[in-house]
Parts: sequence; C-alpha cells; structure tokens
Amino acid sequence: MALRVAFKRTRPIPEWKKKEVEELTRLIKSYKVIAIGDLTGVPAAQLHRIRKRLREKYGEDKIKLRVAKNTLFKLALKKAGLPVEKFEPYLTGTNIFIFANINPFELARILEKERARAPAKPGMKAPSEIVVPAGNTGLQPGPIMSVFSKLRIPIRVQGGTIWIAKDTVVAKPGDVISEELASLLQKLGIEPVEIYLKLKMAYEDGLVIPADQLYINIDEYRKQVEDAVKHALWLGVEMAYPEPEVLKLSIPLAVRRALAVAAEAGYLTPETAEYVIRTAIAKAYAVVAALGDKAKELGIEVQVAPAAVAAPAGGGEGKKEEEEKKEEEEKKEGVSEEELAGGLESLFGF
Repeated sequence: MALRVAFKRTRPIPEWKKKEVEELTRLIKSYKVIAIGDLTGVPAAQLHRIRKRLREKYGEDKIKLRVAKNTLFKLALKKAGLPVEKFEPYLTGTNIFIFANINPFELARILEKERARAPAKPGMKAPSEIVVPAGNTGLQPGPIMSVFSKLRIPIRVQGGTIWIAKDTVVAKPGDVISEELASLLQKLGIEPVEIYLKLKMAYEDGLVIPADQLYINIDEYRKQVEDAVKHALWLGVEMAYPEPEVLKLSIPLAVRRALAVAAEAGYLTPETAEYVIRTAIAKAYAVVAALGDKAKELGIEVQVAPAAVAAPAGGGEGKKEEEEKKEEEEKKEGVSEEELAGGLESLFGF
C-alpha cells in the first residue's frame, strides 16, 4: 500500500512586509507613547495636509504618523515585546499608528486641533452652518444659474461672470447636503467639512488609555482642580493646619470667632468691650423694634440712634448699621473669597 504525504505549499513572505514589520518594531521601541487613530472617512489629501503640518510644527522626533496593516502592527508589537492583547480590541478597520514622545493627553489635544478642510459630499449632514459669501464666483453664465436659483442664492451677471449678491446661508447644522449643493460648493472652492485624526487609544508605560479618557475639557478640568484646592484650603483653615500660609487665614478667623463668642457671652476685656457693648445695644434696640407701639405704652422712648452710640460723630445711622451688618456676616462666613484667593496664590502661585 502506497503512503502519500501531503505537503502544504507556502508563499514566501514579501520583502516589503518584512521591512514594514522591522520599521514598525523600531518605532515602537523608539517612542514612549503609541496611539491608534481611526482613518475611517479621512481622505488621503487631508491626511497628507495634517501629516505635513505636524511634521513642520513638532518634528518627527516628537510625533510620527504611519499607516500600516493591522496584522503587520501586531507582529511588530510581538517582536517589540509589548502585550498584543492590550491593543487587539482597537485593531479593527483602517487605522493610523501614531508614535510620540509627549504626554498622551497633549497628543490628543494636538491632533484634535490640527484639522484639514474637506469638500462636502451628497447625502452627508452639514457639520455647521454653511455660508456662501457675496462676491465674484468666477463662473461663466449658463445652466449653472438655475442651480443658484434652486438653492435661493441671489446672483447677478457682471463683467461676464456670475456674482453672488449677498452672503447666503445654504445649510444649517444637521441639514442633509443635496447633490446640487455639494457640486456648487466644490465649484466655489468652499470646503465646509473639518477632518482630524480621532484617537482610539493611547499606550504608555504598560497603561492603555481609551479615547473617552484622552479628550479633556481643559477649562473644566482647571476649574475642578481650583475647586479642589479651595476646598482643601478651607479644610486646612477650619482645622488650623500648621502650615504658615494656612495659619495666615485661620488665626484671623479664630480671632473673629472669639470676639463673636465674647460679644454673645458679655465677656468684658479691653479688647472685647467694644464688641460686647455694640452687641448689647443692638439687642436692646432689636427688642424695642419688636415691641413696636407697645414700647411707647411702656414708656420706652428711643432718644439716640443705635449706630450713634458706637459710631464717631458724623457717622450716620444707615452707614453704621450697614457696617455692623457686614461685620456680623463676616463673622458668620469665616474666611472671605478674597482671603481664600490670596491663600491660593501664596500656596500654589495661581
């Protein structure tokens, strides 16, 4: 009985694939951050513009872009000794691989800002309001004039060319762009679409950062940090934490609170006398005010304005009452916003 042995014919690996894997491996080892960007819907011309601007602004030693097949990138990851399984969920569709020597959050911010304009396509939704500006279109009169009429764009013929009479909104955000409008915008050189590289993830020092954590609202994040520092400073002031800049706020606060307690308790010392008397007078007049007409029946008559007792000559009742009210509020509030701001500036240089 004859024994048959089947041999599987294998194709030799193309040289360009070997070189591509070697280059990707070199890049993976040379940069501290590796990111994957989505190329879906990114035309080659716009990608070229973005790549060129990044190279001119930052240099390839800082940010390097490379389009490659997902399978070759996996081989390079394995060859570089990185965990392929951490990248695998993001290796779907058409991708661009970004190698960087900057913070991954800064990389996401840079890529989001670097945008290229692109023409509108029929059927797509307008990303923002599209305006056709007034002026000379450079187009010759002819059948195209009916397109302007259909789109309700006022025109006139002057000097042998079509002129747009005034700035005209031809689409609002979310409007579906028709074939006629897309064609006309292209003829007028208007590119209403902004293209930028959207990251899927970034990898640094063994950590995978998904896209939803990469894009940060800087202003909101700054406010959160400032609020956190303010709350921490409030806590430090309340507990009199022994830090010189904190004590500058907590000691005056403690003094104000001690004076308020002394005033309420009627504790007399040379330092508290003014506050005790002022509080007593204010309470006395509050009782008189509460009695109303009953005060006269009881033979109580107010001869001197409350504020005049503690106020210097020419002070004025309303002004003094307002000052007292302000002081009482400050006693209750504790540290003011101005004091906190000063403390923040001293501690952290804000």
